[in-house]
Amino acid sequence: MLRYAFRTLRARKGGFIGAFVALTCAAALVTACGILLETGLRGTIGTERYAAAPVVVGGDQNVHQTTVKHKKGKTKVKHKAKPLAERVWLPASTVGRLRSVPGARAVVPEVTFPAYPVDARGRIVPGVHGKPSYGHAWTSAALTPFELVAGHAPEAAGDVVVDRELAARAGLRPGDKVTVQATDAPHGYTVSGIAAAQGGDLQQQSSLFFSADEAQRLSGRAGAVAAIGVLPEPGVSTGELADQVRKALSGTTAQVATGGDRGPVEFLDAAKARVKLVSMGGAIGGTSLLVAILVVVGTFALSIQQRHRELALLRAIAATPKQVRQLIGREALIVGLLAGVTGCLLGLPVAYWLHRKFVDFKAIPDTLEMTFGVFPFFAALGAALLGAWAAARISARRTTRIHPAEALAESAVERPGFAWGRLLAGILTLAGGIVLLVVLSVLDTEPASTPVTFLTVVVLAVAVSLLGPLIARGAVALLEVPLRASRVAGHLATANVRANTQRMASAITPLALLIGMACTVFFVQTTMGDAATAQARDGNKANWVVASSGPGVPEQAAQALRQTPGVRAVTEVVRTSVRVGLDKYPAQGLSTEGLRETWDPDVTKGTLDGFGDGDVAMSEVSADHLGKKPGDTLKTTLGDGTVVELKVTAVYARGLGFGDLTMSHALVARHVDNPLAPSVLVRTADDGSAGREQLQKAVGAFPGVGVLDRDQVEDLQAEVQQNNAEVTYVAMGLIIAFTAIAVVNTMAMSVSDRLREFALLRLVGTTRRQVMGMLRIEAGIVVLVALVLGTGIAYAVLTAFSIGMTGSAAPSVAPLTYLAVAGFGALLTLPATVVPGRVCLTGRPADVIGARQ
Repeated sequence: MLRYAFRTLRARKGGFIGAFVALTCAAALVTACGILLETGLRGTIGTERYAAAPVVVGGDQNVHQTTVKHKKGKTKVKHKAKPLAERVWLPASTVGRLRSVPGARAVVPEVTFPAYPVDARGRIVPGVHGKPSYGHAWTSAALTPFELVAGHAPEAAGDVVVDRELAARAGLRPGDKVTVQATDAPHGYTVSGIAAAQGGDLQQQSSLFFSADEAQRLSGRAGAVAAIGVLPEPGVSTGELADQVRKALSGTTAQVATGGDRGPVEFLDAAKARVKLVSMGGAIGGTSLLVAILVVVGTFALSIQQRHRELALLRAIAATPKQVRQLIGREALIVGLLAGVTGCLLGLPVAYWLHRKFVDFKAIPDTLEMTFGVFPFFAALGAALLGAWAAARISARRTTRIHPAEALAESAVERPGFAWGRLLAGILTLAGGIVLLVVLSVLDTEPASTPVTFLTVVVLAVAVSLLGPLIARGAVALLEVPLRASRVAGHLATANVRANTQRMASAITPLALLIGMACTVFFVQTTMGDAATAQARDGNKANWVVASSGPGVPEQAAQALRQTPGVRAVTEVVRTSVRVGLDKYPAQGLSTEGLRETWDPDVTKGTLDGFGDGDVAMSEVSADHLGKKPGDTLKTTLGDGTVVELKVTAVYARGLGFGDLTMSHALVARHVDNPLAPSVLVRTADDGSAGREQLQKAVGAFPGVGVLDRDQVEDLQAEVQQNNAEVTYVAMGLIIAFTAIAVVNTMAMSVSDRLREFALLRLVGTTRRQVMGMLRIEAGIVVLVALVLGTGIAYAVLTAFSIGMTGSAAPSVAPLTYLAVAGFGALLTLPATVVPGRVCLTGRPADVIGARQ
């Protein structure tokens, strides 16, 4: 049977090209997503600052939860851990515990904090390649190691050593005066020296080194260290030293890292990005697989439909149903193997492209290097083989089950009536889609709603595929009257669609999926973004917002604003995320003085009167999830692992605009890596005595700090939302591109198989122009029906999403974007129909009819 399968493939290359293309694209997507997933699970994060320290000790960057269940005499213990948002610092006493460790030559404590020099023009100088710039104590220079190339080490509180690359860009030399913006007001220092890393300039950060006492003061973490590097005695291996360090730290939460595990201690954003990449890779991969299944099954169904005559003849000459199934299955396995191998090869550059795009959009840092083994390739190959075999068997199910005479009859003319099994399956799938819509309408968190959103689109598209023949007949019935305006072409198109509803359904399904998926991807972002922007705009009562081009706005700048005549209230804003149990919530810290003058979150329960350091206000969503109300106590793990108990004083409605939890600025600022406020809200008197000029003068002594009006703030927020949305557009864009290829593929396959039909039409007197007119009308019907179905799917999904996430049944739709999606669908369909049609009409009709089929 394998020999016959190879012969069929050689004889019908054109018929299998469509299936090959669909499977290749599917395998490439699975490969790329698998590589991203594996990178998230075990991606390498290289270290820079700790390159010379084979053993690094850091805080436990996770919050833990252990559950014990007793069932049927058995005890089950489950342990879960979730990452924290900020750096967890270690007690300074940890250094003392390690000094007596056998085999340790030196124990080097590390403190780290944002620190940026200011150039002669008063501008903040960014880190290398626009990356962060950090301050450290000079005593920790040995961890890299940094060595002086000019000048001397910092000896006094007013000395600073600058790394060579940063000094060159800032034009600094030993003896120069430089202003540094760190975690408090900008302060003047004397450049005592220039240092260079032994292995070359660092590429992920810039460094400034201070005296030990000054660095500890600037860190704002008295009695704590960010990390500890342990250097071995000569002849002591890393493993031996790490074991001794672990023994010394037994009973503490400190974590010991060696080798590739040192990178996550240094680069917390890279460690958190691994979790994000696992989430994105899994979501994209899952959605890609569902779309691939739908597309591949549809492609194979069309391919098998085009071979009905051949398969019916095999049945008529005594081939058993089992033999036909074996033939089709082996053909599919051969195609799947070739497509799987090709897709694996194509998936690798796709994965590199995705990784590079995610880095460009700052979704993941470039310190997270792409890592992969053989698993993604085997998974893609297996998916291609299994998908091809299953799709072929499903598509040929009826042909192999019915009587040979029926098979021959159906190969000539499409069976009248409905396939009741298909109709029932379509109704059940549609019911499942409706259930998912109901579920989606009650999901009010983005992590929960996002996967359900795209799953619902695919399920509804499957329902369209199953109900496609019925939909096609309904469409023809509605369009029959206007189509008669084009006499010959319209009549032929109507007759063709009515007689070949399965073929029409095969063409409609991928285009409806494309339109539905594209609209959902675009308008989920606009719905969320517009709702968040509206809530933030309505809740912001400030006239002005003060922001910084550097690490943030110092507390001293906020004090200067408060002392400016005509200023009624100043509110510092600092953002973070916290954990309640294992659940993550976006949070903000706000200055409590005059809070109600600048901020209106639409309080629905409780009050903000007297809001202080021990209080928390919650969004309606978080309060509902946690079962909290005003007066209750909320136990929260802050970003750096500190556990606090806060009193719930208010519940507010504008959670999308301001986050789920709001605490005092003083509390949050003590537990974040950067205590400077990214923005400060300023409410001025109505008499106009304090305008932009007066406010800018008040903060003129603070480099990089400027005053923005409300319109400028909204423009910046829109830019940030667009940058965040671009990550989703790129990720889901691959699926849309795959679906677009499937649209072209399906339309080309559908038209190319009609060579004899066109020849017969020519022989009975139909002109080439009339045949092409028929094809254009058919393509127009496909576009129109798919547009209606895709729009309906997207609108239903977006409405359910909007109800759950924003409480409003009015998703935000950009008309120009929608028209662009519709135009793109038409642009794909028309050429994919017209070009193969013209090719089919190039031969002489008599020769085509006389040729062997």
